[in-house]
Amino acid sequence: KMVDPTLAEMGKNLNEAMKMLEDNQRKVEEENEKKYARKDIPGPLQGSGQDMVSILQLVQNLMHGEEEEETSQSYRLQNVGEQGHMALLGHSLAAYISVLDRERLRKLTTRILSDTTLWLCRLFRYENGSAYYHEDDREGLLKICRLVIHTRYEDYSLEGFNVLYTKQPVIYISSAARTGLGQALCNQLGLPLSCMCRVPCNTMFGSQHQMDVALLDRLIKDDVEFGKLPLLLVANAGTPGAGHTDKLGRLKELCEQYKMWLHVEGVNLATLALGYVSSSVLAATKCDSMTLTLGSWLGLPAVPAVTLYRHEDPSLSLAAGLTSSQPVEKLRALPLWLSLQYLGHDGIVERIKHASQLSQRLLENLKNLDFIKTSVEDELSSPVVVFKFFQEYSNRDQSHAAQASTIQHPIISKEGHIYDTFNQWLGEQLAQLVPASGVDVVELEDEGTCVRFSPLMTSAVLGTEIQDIDQLVDCLKMKIPVLTSTLQLREEFEQEVRRTLSLLYIEDLGWPGLGVVRYNYDSDEKNDDKQEKELEKINTELLKKLNELESDLTFSLGPEFGGQKNCVYIGMVTEDLDVSELVETIVATGREIEENSRLLENMTEVVRKGIQEAQLQLQKANEERLLEEGLLRQIPVVGSVLNWFSPFQASPKGRTFNLTAGSLESTESMYVSKAQGTGSTPPPTPTSSLAKQRLPGQKAFKRSLRSSDGFSETSSISHCEDLDKLDQRPPDLSCGQEQGPLEMERAEEQKEVAQAKTDTEDIQSDKSPSDCTKVEDQASQR
Repeated sequence: KMVDPTLAEMGKNLNEAMKMLEDNQRKVEEENEKKYARKDIPGPLQGSGQDMVSILQLVQNLMHGEEEEETSQSYRLQNVGEQGHMALLGHSLAAYISVLDRERLRKLTTRILSDTTLWLCRLFRYENGSAYYHEDDREGLLKICRLVIHTRYEDYSLEGFNVLYTKQPVIYISSAARTGLGQALCNQLGLPLSCMCRVPCNTMFGSQHQMDVALLDRLIKDDVEFGKLPLLLVANAGTPGAGHTDKLGRLKELCEQYKMWLHVEGVNLATLALGYVSSSVLAATKCDSMTLTLGSWLGLPAVPAVTLYRHEDPSLSLAAGLTSSQPVEKLRALPLWLSLQYLGHDGIVERIKHASQLSQRLLENLKNLDFIKTSVEDELSSPVVVFKFFQEYSNRDQSHAAQASTIQHPIISKEGHIYDTFNQWLGEQLAQLVPASGVDVVELEDEGTCVRFSPLMTSAVLGTEIQDIDQLVDCLKMKIPVLTSTLQLREEFEQEVRRTLSLLYIEDLGWPGLGVVRYNYDSDEKNDDKQEKELEKINTELLKKLNELESDLTFSLGPEFGGQKNCVYIGMVTEDLDVSELVETIVATGREIEENSRLLENMTEVVRKGIQEAQLQLQKANEERLLEEGLLRQIPVVGSVLNWFSPFQASPKGRTFNLTAGSLESTESMYVSKAQGTGSTPPPTPTSSLAKQRLPGQKAFKRSLRSSDGFSETSSISHCEDLDKLDQRPPDLSCGQEQGPLEMERAEEQKEVAQAKTDTEDIQSDKSPSDCTKVEDQASQR
């Protein structure tokens, strides 16, 4: 049928209009969706995702930080070599292998797990053992505790804590064990802290860090009498602090006597892979379980720790969590499986042997150093070296030290605190100067703060070499004289400050330096806040002035946390420090700052009072001028006519404000003195008494190396020679400056006297004595 053209055109326009409206509505909805996505979805997840380069760049920025942070903050990166790449490859392969079918995955994981366990048992001389691989190094001991509980309590799987309540288990841990290990075990096992027994170390015989076996025997007997069940003993083959090994042979006999489980951990277990092993560490192969941390020993990143154990019932091991039926969990051993094959037996032994050689190299050098005390268990094969700075009492102080040790116990604690502070500073300095050494600071129960070098835990990661040890010894040799001189001058500085009235000595045993001082002044004001602000202002300015001096000393505000306020902290010093000059400089500088501050305050008050007085005098002068001129002269028209017929002569009266006297004075005397041409000579500028004569290049607070007698004799001789040269030298009149009449007259007189002396000498050679006398009289008259 024919359609009306008008209707067809109208329908076409309607379709286009509806299409446009629908398109606009669709655009609005899309924009709303985009706004919703930008608002609620994080930026990296928006859009179609990021490319690989951008993601890796983001990871690199997060690893290394920004450029400004990289320059201001130093950090250590692990020495990841090819063996480290194999370990990292193991993690990637484990994720890839996990997608295989179940049967093939089971066969592969069983092979990897059995191979790795066999290799580790052979390497570390632990025959017929099983292995548990875990990320947290405490998790293996936790699972061993569960295994022992299941073994000793037959009904534990059915009744749970009820069997534990009837017979409380006891776990024995050395007091030298890792901090918080016992509490972590009790929290994970759900046991009260009373189930944990800390065994003290030897205090009379043997090492100070070995477990006291006799005392442990008495503790076990007491627990058995009270109806408790001795469950497990945690021993150390290398304590976390000093690296000492417990008497593992005697401990094993004691555990067999009471049917206890013996677990051993420590860094010295790494030496089991060497050809020669000390008998104390070799006894660890007879224990029931041990934990190995191969990642730090061999420099392998992100490899799991391994707990080797011996147990006959696999069902109890499965109940304790030591074995798993999940094949994916067995893939934890894959990084170790790859790394051990890559290193081989020779590579593993070489890394552990290299760490032991580093310890021996450091120990041999420390024996030749004075003021260094070492604390090692076996000097022939100790893999951990612990040392500290310690200065013996001199002969003149031995009686005082003996009296202090018997009577005044706080003095001993004070000395101990000072040595702890100095060793803390020493360890931080060595770690900063030689970061490749891996030294750190450790707190020991008897020795206090010490510096520890444990290459088995750090050398493979940091790549420590023999030259790093030599550099460490050289740095230690440079720091020992600074420590000894600071320790000797610390008492002298305290006495000097206490004798000075304006200074207050602040005793801060935690500050590694010469001491802490505060400039103090007596004030009659009762406002403590104002006085505190004044002290803060003076001591802050004093610190600024002291740092401006050319000296080798370091002045600071002290530590960021725990330091005293409004004090000046003085750092380490050398033996050539002049303590008296230092104290005098601090006092003089502080007094100068105080006087300037008070002068400014007084001047402000004087100026205010002077302004008020000047206003009163000006007002009084206006009143006097009004009385002198009369009332008629103040009327505008009449006053001008009267001044024209009878002018009024008034002398101007000026006023000047004297800042020194703080008063208003008349300017009449100033005008009179200027008119007469006489003026007062300004006083000479005073020189500071602190500017002592120093040798060229000598810094502040340094004593002269030459003796005082020799110096005075030399200076006097040179002074006489200079005087002779001045007498022989004629007066210099050829300078370019213009000389006054008085100077020219004095020069003429000196010329005449010199000429008279010359004439006298010439005449004496030819004339008689009477003639010489006449010539001298003439010269004197001139």
